[in-house]
Amino acid sequence: MNTIDELKEPASLPLDSAAGNAREIAFLVYPGFQIQDLSGPLAAFEVAATINGGCRYQCEVVSLAGGAICSSAGLEIVTRQIRAQPYDTLLVVGGSMSSDPAILPAISDQLNIAAMRGSRRIASVCTGAFLLAAAGLLDGRRATTHWKYVARLQRQYPRIKVEGDRIFTKDQGIWTSAGVTSGIDLALAMIEEDLGSDTARDAAQMLVVYHRRPGNQSQFSAMAAMEPESDRIRQVLIYMREHLRQELSTEHLAAVACLSPRQFGRSFLMETGETPAKAVERLRVEVARLKVERSAEPIEIIARTSGFADPERMRRAFIRVTGHPPQSIRRMAGHA
Repeated sequence: MNTIDELKEPASLPLDSAAGNAREIAFLVYPGFQIQDLSGPLAAFEVAATINGGCRYQCEVVSLAGGAICSSAGLEIVTRQIRAQPYDTLLVVGGSMSSDPAILPAISDQLNIAAMRGSRRIASVCTGAFLLAAAGLLDGRRATTHWKYVARLQRQYPRIKVEGDRIFTKDQGIWTSAGVTSGIDLALAMIEEDLGSDTARDAAQMLVVYHRRPGNQSQFSAMAAMEPESDRIRQVLIYMREHLRQELSTEHLAAVACLSPRQFGRSFLMETGETPAKAVERLRVEVARLKVERSAEPIEIIARTSGFADPERMRRAFIRVTGHPPQSIRRMAGHA
């Protein structure tokens, strides 16, 4: 299987108003695909094409053989057979790939063909990242997937730089996104790259979703559902949650796990998809966020009781994890 290590980030070119030069966006589905992983980004591109008028997209849903493909919800979608010629953007939809394992090698081959023949962008929603990974397209690149499958993706494909705390990633023409609604965020980011921020914002308003939810925004509450395989790492997570106000260095946590710092760091990353430092920060932010949203407690006190050295460090952590400072989150909670 060929890995497309040499794939480069292409320049974003303006769309021509002529129908023949519309950018073709293909959504690749397979038996057991998740319907919202398809419908969300598809709607975003459709709305953007309508808003922009002269500059438009041409969207189609494709599969290996064409014809009716049944989703995980039982709803069938009529598809066209994927072609050999490259699409501008080929987006692999997430879903239950175990429903027909025999299709995986064939899809991997199609993805490699798309990369070699010049598709400008190849992307995935949710577990579609596993198909990109199987094709070798994510080797050495940053990628994400649904929080439930982050650790599994890292274990199965250790050459990928899995970033489980991101809504979507973009690395040299390869895009990946987290679960379900994050596919809309990924599509809006592509639309902004193609047609500008005004069109992306207007499309978001038509879809009644947030505009410009940044790719590095956290998949909220992912940490609460982490399920590492080993008892040692599970015990460390419990220890983290119970001792957030204490100094939680890698060395200290390694001692809790009865491992060397190097062994611990490697094991923790493989089983959770996070470094110990990121895990501690995200746990602290999740605890502090609840207090910010649900109480009138001063930010300074919340920072101290959540384990942050000072309010400024908490503010920077909030921006990294949620995309917003604590004060903005409190205002948004108040409006809600």
